[in-house]
Amino acid sequence: MNPRLLIASLYLICFHLGQSQIIRNKTTLLMGSRFDITVVAENEQSADQFIQNAEDEIIRIENLISSWKTDSQISEVNRMAGKAPVKVDLEVIELIERALTLSKITDGAFDISYASMDQIWKFDGSMDSRMPSPDEIRASVSKIGYEHILIDKKNQTVFLEHAGMKIGFGAIGKGYAADRAKNMLIKKGVTAGIINASGDLTTWGRKPDQTEWMVGITNPLNKTKFFSWLPLADKAIATSGNYEKKVIIDDLEYSHIIDPRTGYPVRGISSVSIISESAELSDALATSVFVLGVEKGLFLIDQLEQVECLIVDSNNQMHFSKQLKSKPE
Repeated sequence: MNPRLLIASLYLICFHLGQSQIIRNKTTLLMGSRFDITVVAENEQSADQFIQNAEDEIIRIENLISSWKTDSQISEVNRMAGKAPVKVDLEVIELIERALTLSKITDGAFDISYASMDQIWKFDGSMDSRMPSPDEIRASVSKIGYEHILIDKKNQTVFLEHAGMKIGFGAIGKGYAADRAKNMLIKKGVTAGIINASGDLTTWGRKPDQTEWMVGITNPLNKTKFFSWLPLADKAIATSGNYEKKVIIDDLEYSHIIDPRTGYPVRGISSVSIISESAELSDALATSVFVLGVEKGLFLIDQLEQVECLIVDSNNQMHFSKQLKSKPE
């Protein structure tokens, strides 16, 4: 998922309620994206300290896994592709392991080696109306392949088998950082809050009046409006949508989300929202379902416990997973 895709996609409603607790919020730029950090605390001083703790944790994650930072462990893994394994923290090993599991269950629709893709599609208005040739498209994904990411957990190393391969966490990293910040705050005694990583959003606890946090999902046809609201308590949600970046060729609209297996942009879906126990999982599955399409995407979600899905197709029709017990209002 593009790190800047969902800055406006999800919004939260929160008020200063109750006499013994306050809700404190801060918006900041982290990991190249907008983060909204909200905590419930006894006073402003402790709330501000908790928010700073969350920021520090997110910065730590960025320094560890960012492929844009030349001194990160992931950048070293990419530099050594085809040459030698690289020793990394166990935390990085376990994150990659979870990513590879998702690659397997989605038949490669989710693949962190997508970072190897040649950027032949342009979604900034600079692309002309010519469709890239089949040869160009095949070549653009020739270095992608999660099966060539080799992990040695005992020695804590990661090896990319082929020169030119790269891995990146654009479709899972912000969700992971949000989860880590949330878990750290819970350990510090924060009873409720929200970490919103540009739409990869995780919640815990309730507001001081004991009501659930309310999250709005953007209308794919008009990103300034919401088409549904969802109450969330101890859940995470992520939305992948095509309303931010797209290109039109021969009167056909192509999403900026590209199938890493084929190199072609995805068509037929406007947005996918996933609710689960973690922002990391919701983030990754939202991209996966977008790539898989309505039928295959819903089939996958219906096999997973504690995961719910709402898809809006290109005809603005809504599709719900079986686990989504009540439709949004």
